[in-house]
This record gives sequence, C-alpha cells and structure tokens, in this order.
Amino acid sequence: MWSRRRFLESVGTLPVVGGLIAAAAPSAAAAARTPRRDYFRELGVRPFINAAGTYTAMTASLMPAEVMDAINYASKHYVMLDELHDRVGERIAALVRAEAAMVTSGAASALTLGTAAVLTGADRQKVAALPDLTTSAAPMKSEVIIQKAHRFGYDRAVRNCGVRLVEVETPADLERAVTDKTAMMLFYNNNNKEGRIQDEEFARLGRKHSIPTLNDAAADVPPVDNLWKYTAMGFDLVAFSGGKGIRGPQSAGLLVGRKDLIAAARLNSSPNGNAIGRGMKVNKEELVGMLAALERFVKIDHAAEEREFQRRAEEIRRSAASVTGVKAEIFVPEVANHVPHVRLTWDAASGRRPAPAIVRALQDGEPSIAIRSEGDALVVGVWMMQAGEEKIVARRLRQELDKHA
Repeated sequence: MWSRRRFLESVGTLPVVGGLIAAAAPSAAAAARTPRRDYFRELGVRPFINAAGTYTAMTASLMPAEVMDAINYASKHYVMLDELHDRVGERIAALVRAEAAMVTSGAASALTLGTAAVLTGADRQKVAALPDLTTSAAPMKSEVIIQKAHRFGYDRAVRNCGVRLVEVETPADLERAVTDKTAMMLFYNNNNKEGRIQDEEFARLGRKHSIPTLNDAAADVPPVDNLWKYTAMGFDLVAFSGGKGIRGPQSAGLLVGRKDLIAAARLNSSPNGNAIGRGMKVNKEELVGMLAALERFVKIDHAAEEREFQRRAEEIRRSAASVTGVKAEIFVPEVANHVPHVRLTWDAASGRRPAPAIVRALQDGEPSIAIRSEGDALVVGVWMMQAGEEKIVARRLRQELDKHA
C-alpha cells in the first residue's frame, strides 16, 4: 500500500560496472527469494495515511510510477550535469509556456536563486560576492519591495541574499518605495486576496518601474494552468514546488520566467562552486524525475481527478455528518491546495473532545492517520490518499467523533 516502498526497495539495486561484478550478482530466482527490507520498520519510523495534504513535514506527495521509473533510469548513467540542466530546462520551459525554466532544490531554493539572479545578472564577480552586496566592483541593489500582508516564513529565502525587505500596503506606498536601491518586487501568491495590491496590478507596477517581479506560487498547482498563468500575467519569475501537486521529488522545485534571469539563476546555483546556491544541488535523478512528473501532470485528465477527489470528500463528509452534532462540509481553498477538503465542526458544549485531541488520537491509532486542525475545526485533505484509504479515514474519523471527553 505504501508506494514509496518501491523507491526504498530500489536502493540496493546497483548497476553492473564494466561487467566486473556481474558474476557476483545473485540470479533472478535468488533475488526473487530474498525478502525485501522494510526500512521504515527497521528504523522505527511509522508510515501513515495522509489525510492532511502536501506538507513538507509530512513528506509532501508520493511519486507516481512514471517518476520513479525516470529516477531509476537516471541513477544508472553518468551525464554532464550542466548539459542535463540545459536540456531539461528547455523541455520544461515548453511545457509551462515560459521563456526559460530550471529545476531547483525546492521552491525555497527557487526564491533564493531568483533573487540572486536579479541582483547579479551575468556578472560573475557579483555572483561570487553574494550575500555581500557592497564588495563587487559595482555594488548591487539592496532592497526588495513586498506587501506587508505578504510577509511569510519563507521570505527568509530571499533575505538570504543580503537584501532588505521594504513593506508597503497600497499601490501609492509601492510607488513611493521605489528607489535606485530597489532590486525586485516579491509577491506571495497564497496571500493574493489579503494584500491591497492584487497579482495583475503588482505585475503591472513592476513593468511600469522596470523592476523584476518574483511570484512565490509554491503550492498553487493545481489548477494546471497556474503553471503559465503568472508569467502570462507579466511576472518575470515564478517559483513552484515540485513535490506537492506536481508529485515530483519532494526536494525539487521549479523557477520559470525570463530567459536572462534563469541564465543568471543558473550561474548562482550548483554545480558552480563559488555561488550562494552551491549547496542547493539538484542531482540528475531529480532533474529527470521532475521532468517526468511535469510531463505527467500537464497531460492527466484533471477533470476526472477532480471528480475522484470530490467522491472521496463526499464519502468522508457523509460518514462524519452521521455523527450527532457534527457539521461536515466540503470546501475548496481559493489559492493553495486548490482541491476538495472536508471541514468538520461541532458545538464546544457537546462534550466532544477538541479538534487537536482528535488529530492526536488518529495519529496514534491503527492505522496512523494524519489530518490537521484549524482552530476548533478538523480539516481533512483527500488528494494525497491512496485508493481506498478514504474508507479507512471515514470509519476512523466517525469512531473518534463518536467518543466524548
């Protein structure tokens, strides 16, 4: 049932080098008789049913067979890394309808590399100087404009480049904040409706002042057309997570946008040695796996997938609603994780345990199930479940909701 097992089982499969170890390899029949190792059991790590969503701490999504096939293929060959980056980037750019693209080590890496690209351009002296913005022959710009409502934990990835974030609230504030120190404008897509400058106007203001704009849309696919929506809107760079809805390697991400900026981001990243992104390495397996994941994602029947998510959500909603005093509703978040979820609430005076206690009970139970609480509500995400797990989640949720404090 735990499909990552296929990946773990592949760890011990080594390619034959020059035929020298072929004779020592076990026969196919002997290999078939060898028990597969249960690494998680050995390590004392307990797998769970993911009824929460694509959260990094919960190891995000499971990679489909096509992605694992690509990873296993790449693991058996040597290639020049920059050449593979070039070719994969070209293919991905075509898929997402952008001038250029690159695979990064997660969306946070895409934010750092995108910021570095804006600061250094193709100047290798500046690349070597980051995050010191003052020591190169030509000092770099040092400020990034962001809406106050768009401050978020991951803006640290931008600040890693040595810049200062300048907070604004209104379009007028933004225009007053533009100076000769302004390097970039940063937009957090998840908070689009919370800020007073919405996405299209933000991109327009960037173009008006010739300031590059970077949109962090990490968790914002599906829908699939978000992959090209924001560059078409005028954003110069857009960052996506590769291991969430796209279901590529969890440690991969995408940076897409202007060709000159993607080229500069590449200069700031691995395998270049004296660069701020040297530690943000993307290996050949992740590059090919990310390409396979994206190719799969853009061609799948998203309408059929949506119907399946709705069916799972309805099964859980109906089961929970059968418990006296529980209100169950299906909702779709407007931006991030834009797929059906189930929200469960009840009267605090009912004697039922609070939502966090039920989260813990499900996690500690058998099988272990991860859901999340938002205030007094339970929220169930159905899209990272495997086939049939919605029935298990529906039954266990009903059992726990039937209990009282």
